[in-house]
Amino acid sequence: MKQSIKKFILSTCTVTLMGSAHFASADINSDTETLLNWAENTYRDLFPSHQVTQSLEPWLYRFYPETGIYAGVNRGDNSAYVLGGPYGPTPTRIAGVPELITQIIDSGGNTSIPACDTSGAPAGLTYTQSGNVVNISTGGACVALPENNNFCSTPQQPTETGISVLTTSTTNSPSRINGISIDIPGVPNPIQSFANGFSDSKHCTVHVPADTANLIINSDVCFDMTAQTSGFEGIPGITVTPPVTMNLNTTSTNVVVADCFTTDAASIYNTVTGEFWINDEGTFVSQGSSR
Repeated sequence: MKQSIKKFILSTCTVTLMGSAHFASADINSDTETLLNWAENTYRDLFPSHQVTQSLEPWLYRFYPETGIYAGVNRGDNSAYVLGGPYGPTPTRIAGVPELITQIIDSGGNTSIPACDTSGAPAGLTYTQSGNVVNISTGGACVALPENNNFCSTPQQPTETGISVLTTSTTNSPSRINGISIDIPGVPNPIQSFANGFSDSKHCTVHVPADTANLIINSDVCFDMTAQTSGFEGIPGITVTPPVTMNLNTTSTNVVVADCFTTDAASIYNTVTGEFWINDEGTFVSQGSSR
């Protein structure tokens, strides 16, 4: 325990001495989630379980009953503190949140929650987990469009679990596209079709942990598509007024299936081997492994 505390303090002291050219998000809620998720993944002897972030002004914090430690952020000075357990009854300042976020970015630190591998998620997505429910948000801002719409992929697994899960996403409200309009007679709006496909989809995952087999994922996000739609400018019948954004409000639910390859999923992912397949007109075509 003492050695782990020493490592924790030394690493944060290193942050304090580092110069930084990285941009740190001004969203303290998002930064708090990132920081506390990283702490849980990095210092498991101090923060051994995933806890939900609570709020009691001016604090955003998590409590770890196994160690008696509170870890959180003070909104007043935008700094991280620990309290309880080996740290005693008085809040101990670790470092400023922007400094810690910089270290996490520089080191490629793991900021995932237990249910989701968020390492490939675009900056600005905030993840919280309570039991089997995951909430994903951009906090009202619009962030870079990700490469795929699986915002909560299952983390890599060391061994086969034998559990396959089909994740189905449905919209809670119509997808909204802002900043571009298409008025070409006889031609359907391809941007709206893209948005609908992005929000209504199915993914299947092989070797899912038992405790996330019944996961529910709520997403309330906005993505900036300005770069992706720049090629439409100047085309008759298409009006582009940047920024071009896409708002999605979806819920994804998991159902255990016998075999992913007999489903109508758009894609399949094996959490042990890292192999990925795409559904090409009813045939799953391997895209290789991410490992």
